[in-house]
Amino acid sequence: MTRVVLLGSPPGPIGSPLSGGQPVLPTDITLASLPASPRGSAPGSETAGAPTVYGRLVSQLGSLDPRPTTIARPADAPAYRLHLGQHSGHVVESEDLAGDLRALADAVAGATDNILIMPADSLVHDELIYQLTKAKRAAIALIAREVRPEGAPVPPPIEEARPEIGTQVIEGLPQRTRAGYGRIISVGTAYHAVTRPNAALLGPIHLHQRHAEVLAEVARELADMAHLFGPEDDVTELIALGLVRRGVSVGVRGRRDLFFRRIRTQQEAAEAQAEMGGYDEDRARLNNAVKGADGFFTTFFVSTYSRFIARWAARRGLTPNQVTLISIFLGLLSAGAFATGDRWGAIAGAVLIYFAFVFDCVDGQVARYARKFGVLGAWLDATFDRFKEYAVFVGLAVGATVSGKFGDGEGVWTLALVAISLQSVKHLLDFSFGAANRRKPPAPLPTLALTVSGDSELREALDRRKSTKKSSVHGLLKFWTNAGRFRPVYWARKMIVFPIGERFAAIAITAAFFDPRVTFITLVIWGGVAATYTLTGRILRSIA
Repeated sequence: MTRVVLLGSPPGPIGSPLSGGQPVLPTDITLASLPASPRGSAPGSETAGAPTVYGRLVSQLGSLDPRPTTIARPADAPAYRLHLGQHSGHVVESEDLAGDLRALADAVAGATDNILIMPADSLVHDELIYQLTKAKRAAIALIAREVRPEGAPVPPPIEEARPEIGTQVIEGLPQRTRAGYGRIISVGTAYHAVTRPNAALLGPIHLHQRHAEVLAEVARELADMAHLFGPEDDVTELIALGLVRRGVSVGVRGRRDLFFRRIRTQQEAAEAQAEMGGYDEDRARLNNAVKGADGFFTTFFVSTYSRFIARWAARRGLTPNQVTLISIFLGLLSAGAFATGDRWGAIAGAVLIYFAFVFDCVDGQVARYARKFGVLGAWLDATFDRFKEYAVFVGLAVGATVSGKFGDGEGVWTLALVAISLQSVKHLLDFSFGAANRRKPPAPLPTLALTVSGDSELREALDRRKSTKKSSVHGLLKFWTNAGRFRPVYWARKMIVFPIGERFAAIAITAAFFDPRVTFITLVIWGGVAATYTLTGRILRSIA
């Protein structure tokens, strides 16, 4: 479960008066072109069956928190209560920004669930909510980055910049956030100055439960400072400021191929619905089902079409575990075909092992697309990947012996054992390093008191933190990491570690066109290079 807090009385947009009339509560803005939902329509809505902005959002968040907390002004609270009914959440009344912050602190204090904070006027795709709440980051915020016009002068280096109270606006929201390296570096308000802001916070923030007390503390501290803030300062902007200055790493993400917009008038709702219709949410969900860090072979020779198999399987009720069993079955058939020792058996085995790997990818894609995850499935996938691979090794060695082309086959069996040993050592390195990394606490980020206006001290502390890491080993690792920006280097780095896609491809190609001995020699040489590269990298990262 997730504790959901909706902000029912956010400030209006900065700039000229709203197009389409005065701001309207999201309980009164209908979405005529969107399908109705059980909790999507307010009682007495003039548009029968049409959900409202607020009702649709509450319905979307129902699986996360069936009783969300809505913080609203006393004049607005009755509309929210009427809309929610008696059993769908509760409304907390707040007189002003300070009251909003204290109400938020009370709502999250002692939370044992993760926390999602959203403006109540949000029109958003389900998939974007899912991606925010399932992000690996302990804290993440949705942002819109500054878009520099073509021909604009190149700004001077960041070292020459000075903190400023940002006056630029993105989508009616103040551009007072500095984002970089995948996280928020600094946040500004009407009181807090930021060095070269380059983004605006759109509103949604998701937070892991371990930061709940920090959130409550900074919300109360900011409430005592509310007289310093301007009418454009939003609660989400302020809590992001507080978290960052308390040393919490707040990750960032953009909307990418999904939709999010704050709706304040009926005309804006009509415009947003038309814009939203141009997005393919299912395609975005399908693309998100494919892991973004796959190897070269998987990316270009499997995932280009396996996602469509995954969608087909999910829509017909196949579970990830059932797809895993199909992959295991194909892997065993491949081993049996290789064991025949003849050319057609080798070709059949090559085709079967390729499709065994395809379905090995499909099972995870089905899990992510259908959102069906389980401990058993993860264990099956990790365990039987090795089982299939080693079964194919045995099949190849048996086939070499049966064919009689390699005498008694002892040399091929020796190569097979070496290949298995190398692969086992590499897996041991991967799993042990991953476990050690998870136990290692992250380096703490610098902190800065909320009473300090400028962020110069924060930036100086970050610079000092970087300088302490400077060493020849750290420089080498940074150089190698930066080299990955070039696509040939990026894919070379992916291939050199000999991931499962490349291993299965090497087996299929060499077995089909050559013989088992060539297959095992390829596996031993490439596997040896991969193990050496991996071990070297692990050692360097451990001492950096």
